[in-house]
Amino acid sequence: MDTVRRQFIRAGLAFGMAGRALADTPARRLPSDGDVSPSDDAYWRKVASLYDVTGEVAQLENGNFGTMAKSVAAAYAGYLGMVNRRGSYYTRREFYPRYVGIKERTAAVLGVAPGEIAFTRGATEALMTLIRGYNKLKPGDAVLYADHDYDSTQAAFEELKSLRNVEAVKIALPEPATYQGLIDAYESALRKNPRVRLMLLTHVSHRDGLVVPVKEIVALAKRYGVDVIVDSAHAWGQLDFTLPELGADFVGLTCQKWIGAPLGVGLFYIRGERLADIDPAMGNEGRSEGIETRIHTGTANFAAFLAVPDALAVHAAIGARATERRLRFLRDRWAEALRGRLDILTPTDERLTCGITSFRLKGRTSAAENSALAAELLKRFGIFTVDRSGLAGGACVRVTPAVFTSQSDIDKLISALKQLA
Repeated sequence: MDTVRRQFIRAGLAFGMAGRALADTPARRLPSDGDVSPSDDAYWRKVASLYDVTGEVAQLENGNFGTMAKSVAAAYAGYLGMVNRRGSYYTRREFYPRYVGIKERTAAVLGVAPGEIAFTRGATEALMTLIRGYNKLKPGDAVLYADHDYDSTQAAFEELKSLRNVEAVKIALPEPATYQGLIDAYESALRKNPRVRLMLLTHVSHRDGLVVPVKEIVALAKRYGVDVIVDSAHAWGQLDFTLPELGADFVGLTCQKWIGAPLGVGLFYIRGERLADIDPAMGNEGRSEGIETRIHTGTANFAAFLAVPDALAVHAAIGARATERRLRFLRDRWAEALRGRLDILTPTDERLTCGITSFRLKGRTSAAENSALAAELLKRFGIFTVDRSGLAGGACVRVTPAVFTSQSDIDKLISALKQLA
């Protein structure tokens, strides 16, 4: 039996043992996805028990990164110790077969082929790889992005002006938003700017939690001959979907937010037949073809990658659909109760909402006012949120619950905001 074959068998056995261990965790004993009510306190207390969360504050800022479940944190610590103990004897001989299995598992969850995804150190690196590597632009073309897009991706689209000798067009999405209004906003921008050939589209905005109709907008862009790079960093794990449902050819994602993997794991997707439209990363020219040539991270955190299947197992046990419904339920509990009293920045249409939603006190749109408001929520009420700026309509305060967030934490927020409004 050759060495490579033995390594793959060892990797398979290791995955099998991990699976049997997970079968005994509390996550595996949760009810099936279809049976879960988003308001079932007993069930969601069981989910919360899977996590070790600070009691210092009401933690309503879970968008920076996702807290690992206790079982994932323990697995990660074990992998870190193993990698440190065995050193390059392990990483040079046995890691790669495990990595192949991790890619296969992740691709299956996303509904794509393993050869269509590659891991990065985060969603930002994934998106920068796609933006910088996109090679279909010609001098005189234009690129399009919106105020809801992530700051560094906006900056990257601006940098394409000098990198590719193109024009950059920025639009403001309508506020308040409607489903058709968002589609119309992009169509209007494409009509007014016929030289646009590449567009950035954020699936779930980190600024206010707005969920855009990705499938419809991507299809619209294709009719105009425009490619789309989709930022799904806040969508995967918070919403229940697979990549083929989006219809997009280029997508950046992360495992360290709503999937709950360790920090330091992102990924990008390139539809198989579009690989040639993304250049190899610097230093990879001349290497054999394949999606891995599009990224060059150097030595990354092996243990973080090894823990991805553990995080996927917990997410699957809780249920993607159940997670989406629970997060939206928590969002609705406070946002709809206070709509009219506050400026709620996402609409009532659940197609455009998720767990994240931002708000403003009436007439308070400056960055300073919203920074002060987030600080007051923390100091006076013990509620941790975060202020966001960059929207055309002004700054805001973002509220981001997680699957371990209790209804009592949300009610604490409601009470505080009633006093402040």
